[in-house]
Amino acid sequence: MPDILKSVSFNEEGFMTNPGQWTKEIAVELAKQESVVPTDAHWKIIEFCRQNAATTGKAPTLRQITSGTGISTKDLFALFPKGPAKKVAKIAGLGKPEGCV
Repeated sequence: MPDILKSVSFNEEGFMTNPGQWTKEIAVELAKQESVVPTDAHWKIIEFCRQNAATTGKAPTLRQITSGTGISTKDLFALFPKGPAKKVAKIAGLGKPEGCV
């Protein structure tokens, strides 16, 4: 585990338990673990998810992400393969989105 993640607390599924600990540097390390190299498009989605969660108190669903960012489901899966809502939530330092298995 990289040093930057050693002071961060995670649950058994790998989601951060305190979103207040999140930084962009931590996000980059979490993205590496998910085989994602963040581009501007990734950051737009990550920042939307963090802002949405700050308002609602929970990670947004796939539908909320696509409607809130204007990014199609197909593009979201291209950016975050195999479960984009779950991967974005992990990288954004949020809890597991409702409805994700």
